[in-house]
Amino acid sequence: MAMGRDRGRVLVVDDDAAIRRSLERGLRLGGFTVDLADGGRPALEVARRTPPDAIVLDISMPDLSGIDVCRTLRGEDNDVPVLMLSALDETADRIAGLQAGGDDYLVKPFALQELVLRLEALLRRRPPKDTETVRVGGLSLDPAARQVSLDGRRLDLTRREFELLHVLALNTGIVLGRDQLLDRVWGYDFDVRTDAVDTFVSYLRRKLETAGRARIIHTVRGVGFVLRDDGPEAGR
Repeated sequence: MAMGRDRGRVLVVDDDAAIRRSLERGLRLGGFTVDLADGGRPALEVARRTPPDAIVLDISMPDLSGIDVCRTLRGEDNDVPVLMLSALDETADRIAGLQAGGDDYLVKPFALQELVLRLEALLRRRPPKDTETVRVGGLSLDPAARQVSLDGRRLDLTRREFELLHVLALNTGIVLGRDQLLDRVWGYDFDVRTDAVDTFVSYLRRKLETAGRARIIHTVRGVGFVLRDDGPEAGR
């Protein structure tokens, strides 16, 4: 880790003082600027006063949970990357954090190096996304306004759901593997669990396939996913 290099401002939120001190020390040695908050409400105050480049956010806090903090930030159209922490490796816990708008998830205890790698992935500069509206059948995505509609019906997507759908739509008819999607949407270049892709595809399908609407994100077993829209009445 290189000292003296400005790698971004990170807000660390945890009600455990020992964890805050440890992460602050490690991240500062790694070249990050670090702000601290000991609870959910102070975290919101700090994030509004001094906007961070990323947030490391504990889920379980007595005053306001990390899930509520993340949901509040997203409700304010704040799309700061959020890495959520939890002492419980519970699927429901992880899903709740991702549904609230979290971008990634780590279970305590964890290695500082892994946290840094995940932060780097969240903070990595990525090529500017195409700002032109993308249309595939009845699907329309407006990247500039971050709006999506299907058959004229407006969809409410999280930032990560939008980015995943956008990548699939830009590659209509092309099967993209899970590793490709992780790289293009999450920016990972190290070994991580690919079930994040399946989880978010599941979220998207729930929102896209209401009222019996035909499937547009298809699974290609053993390979990945492909977006095709054959129309609202097409076979599923």
